[in-house]
Amino acid sequence: MRRRRPSVWGALVPVVALVAGLLFATSGQTARGTDLRAGDTTQLSELVRQLDAANETASSQLTSLQDRVQALTEAEAGRNGEVAAATAAGAAEETSAGFTALRGAGVEITLDDAPQNANGTLPRGASPDSLVIHQSDVQGVVNALWAAGADGVTIMGQRLVATSAVRCVGNVLLLQGRTYSPPFVITAVGDADTMRDRLGQSYEVALLQQAVDRFGLTYRVQDRSEVSLPAYDGPLDLQYASAAG
Repeated sequence: MRRRRPSVWGALVPVVALVAGLLFATSGQTARGTDLRAGDTTQLSELVRQLDAANETASSQLTSLQDRVQALTEAEAGRNGEVAAATAAGAAEETSAGFTALRGAGVEITLDDAPQNANGTLPRGASPDSLVIHQSDVQGVVNALWAAGADGVTIMGQRLVATSAVRCVGNVLLLQGRTYSPPFVITAVGDADTMRDRLGQSYEVALLQQAVDRFGLTYRVQDRSEVSLPAYDGPLDLQYASAAG
């Protein structure tokens, strides 16, 4: 009898079976008996909590070291004229850099997610992402305040400096190693009228205002006769910089 020539599909079946087996084994090893999607979410939340706790410890150590450096610098400045001159020059720029506390008139801006319907359904035309404050919303407000000439800005009481970065995971704000949930409060010292005008001219803020009108998010700007901004006390991560051309 003539032997039938193996077909291409017949030759591929063992290969496909082998690859599928490897994928199932890898998935099982990764999931360890849990739902992969749910596991990723749980692990990410736990990682954020762990890093938040570690950051609190590191922040305390940093504060202690900064106090020690300041004491040593002041002691050396009392003996060395060049160190004293450099210290004085740096001190003159500390306020604009955010390294000293600041007090004055300004504005307070509150951003918050939209409330859920009583029956748990979404508003017409909305997705879950439509109902939360996003990173671009926070950045748009902060950028408008800086463009208006604000003397200083804080988010959730944390002073912003040149190296500050705003990041969001879902509706959780990550700022300088700490996590915050809405409502987000942004405070700025400066001319309130100028800051309001600049906020009104911002494209990003205009997009936020559309979501406010359509889905019920909160965007509230209030003038303050006096606000107090703390000095920045975190690390400086800047590695490279160049003068603007």
